[in-house]
Amino acid sequence: MNRILLFITLFLTISANTFSQNLTQTIKGVVVDKQSLSPLPGATIALEDTDPIIGTITGDDGSFRLENVPVGRYHVVIKFMGYQSLTLPDILVSTGKEVVLDIKLNESIEQVDEVVVSAKSIKNETINSMSMISARTFSVDETQRYAGSLDDPARMVSAFAGVTVGNIQDNAIIIRGNAPKNVSWRLEGVDIPNPNHFAGGNVAGGGFVTVFSSQMLSNSDFFSSAFPADYGNAISGVFDMRFRNGNAEKREHTFQVGLLGMDIASEGPFKKGSKATYLFNYRYSTMALIKPILPTQQVPEYQDLSFKFNFPTRIGTFSLWGIGAKDKNAEPEDDNPENWKEEWDRLKYDWTLDMGAVGLNYRKTIGNSTYFNTAIVASGTNNKYDSKRFDDNIVLQDQDFLNDINSKLTVSSYINHKFGPKHTNRTGIIYNHLRYDLEFKTSIDNVPPMTTLVDE
Repeated sequence: MNRILLFITLFLTISANTFSQNLTQTIKGVVVDKQSLSPLPGATIALEDTDPIIGTITGDDGSFRLENVPVGRYHVVIKFMGYQSLTLPDILVSTGKEVVLDIKLNESIEQVDEVVVSAKSIKNETINSMSMISARTFSVDETQRYAGSLDDPARMVSAFAGVTVGNIQDNAIIIRGNAPKNVSWRLEGVDIPNPNHFAGGNVAGGGFVTVFSSQMLSNSDFFSSAFPADYGNAISGVFDMRFRNGNAEKREHTFQVGLLGMDIASEGPFKKGSKATYLFNYRYSTMALIKPILPTQQVPEYQDLSFKFNFPTRIGTFSLWGIGAKDKNAEPEDDNPENWKEEWDRLKYDWTLDMGAVGLNYRKTIGNSTYFNTAIVASGTNNKYDSKRFDDNIVLQDQDFLNDINSKLTVSSYINHKFGPKHTNRTGIIYNHLRYDLEFKTSIDNVPPMTTLVDE
């Protein structure tokens, strides 16, 4: 008995000491001019309402580092003489990962005799400096905190003005009455195919859930109208998504299980002391894992992989990135007519969708006011559907067959020059080379054999 009491006392003492420890983390990042992307040395970074004040200033390369920050949520205030101050609200500091911030400040264009600096949070100010109205930036944290967002940017923006959803079962969004199919998606500055699992499964657009993982995303832009010139093909809205860079100082690994899937992520430098970094995330659907215990056989199975490798060099910065998804949904055959209550019960089908994009980006800073950016991207989709139907003689006959392959090679290049606080010019070219291979066959009025309607 004494040994048991001694063990309990020792356990409670260890637990008390453990929970009394102050859990801390590091906040770091870089502050740059929004138009020219040149670093801003000497900018002040402070955490609001901390006592004593936790803060620092940026170095010659615009970088900063705040160590031993207690875990919690903070308003991060950034100030720099001659620039508009900025507040990043509700930044989550947790023990799992270091917080990395990529901060862009706007140069002030007002000339006044007395300068009074006051920080403010501007949610409708986007990363793309060419946007003027009907646009706002959103953070990864917002995709996790908005009610019903499920870590999905498309579901999250349904809370914005002028945006709604057509069906709570998918993430197809309707922007100012425009069709979900007309929403344009971008990643790292280049158009990509619809990045949703089971994209277009509801015909109108959208999909089941986004391929993007919160482990990968940096702050991104959402446009509901009035698109800048570089979004020339956009009709309804634009998601301009961006991957963050991996942690350049230490390796971090994450494993999480949620409603959407099981995620495995890793990031860090390729080798100690190197500025070259890697970041990747793999996800497998939770529903596929628990398929044997689900009451239905039509279980959406999906998996996705995202990565970004970043290589800063003397001649510029290279980044290799990619995103891909594999989806599968099937209805097994049932040859017992007693179970046929609807025409659909006669069918057996296999439906697979593959989507992917891989790109190489190069950016070179020229002086303090100019930078050059080029991207080469290959992307594509493959939508395959094969269904069969039991006839009245309980014989399985071919019903429908679809194989839709689309691919695209994109070269995008532009040069951005900041003439002053009131004038920035961006000039470039976007080249797309499109290919497709479409085959569609069906049995007319359920009478085999199938008739080819399209094959080109």
